[in-house]
Amino acid sequence: MALTSVFTSLNLPVKNVVQSKAFFTGLGFELNPEYPDNENSVALLIGDNLQVMLIHQAFFNTLTEKESVDTGKYAQMTIALALESREKVDEIVNTALSLGGNLHAEPEDHEFMYHWGFVDLDGHLWAINYYMSPDAAQG
Repeated sequence: MALTSVFTSLNLPVKNVVQSKAFFTGLGFELNPEYPDNENSVALLIGDNLQVMLIHQAFFNTLTEKESVDTGKYAQMTIALALESREKVDEIVNTALSLGGNLHAEPEDHEFMYHWGFVDLDGHLWAINYYMSPDAAQG
């Protein structure tokens, strides 16, 4: 039996919840109205059943016995989003850069997939992709 989640939340530590909230809402992510928005955390919807919780570093550290990753040195994960078009990929990455994010990689065009990425204000890596079927790429 496959495990199917009704709702998924990725929890990311951030240095400044207010600045991170402004960054991600500037990218077009919506706040999840079912979760409180305060100095410790904010919930952003990034899909029909997926959200990212941006949690202040000090509060995040109370949720785990492990030390969080220094994103200036290490990558713990890459958050990959598939969007509906190449133009939307370019729009999101360019907007992220204009809001203070950094470039993660140069754009890559593999015919069936277009990829570009950015680093958010706290050093988390975001891979923004557009996929098309291999048949469409060949035809």
